[in-house]
Amino acid sequence: MTAQESAHGLLAAERADTLARLTGLEREYAGIVDSVSANTDDEHDPEGATIAFEREHAAALISQARQHLAQIDAAMGRLADGGYGRCETCGQPIGAERLAARPTTTTCIGCASRR
Repeated sequence: MTAQESAHGLLAAERADTLARLTGLEREYAGIVDSVSANTDDEHDPEGATIAFEREHAAALISQARQHLAQIDAAMGRLADGGYGRCETCGQPIGAERLAARPTTTTCIGCASRR
């Protein structure tokens, strides 16, 4: 298996996992919103956390999952056009270990540590 095939497989698996997580989070968010209409106490749920907090927490997780999905799609685009594995800051190759740990990364460890 080539490095490109390996990267594609890793990104495809991560994309599938992210889509599954996003679907679950959206279902959870819908449940929270639906519970507001069933619960006249819009200040607190039975365990003390506010419904608004739960709703905003779920919305933030959905936003993060969507951002990660966009990063995966961008990485797949770079893979297709030959730019995957090159630092967008300095143009040097990104180490294989870094790409294995963070397959959507766009910077080498040197440039990332300077941020």
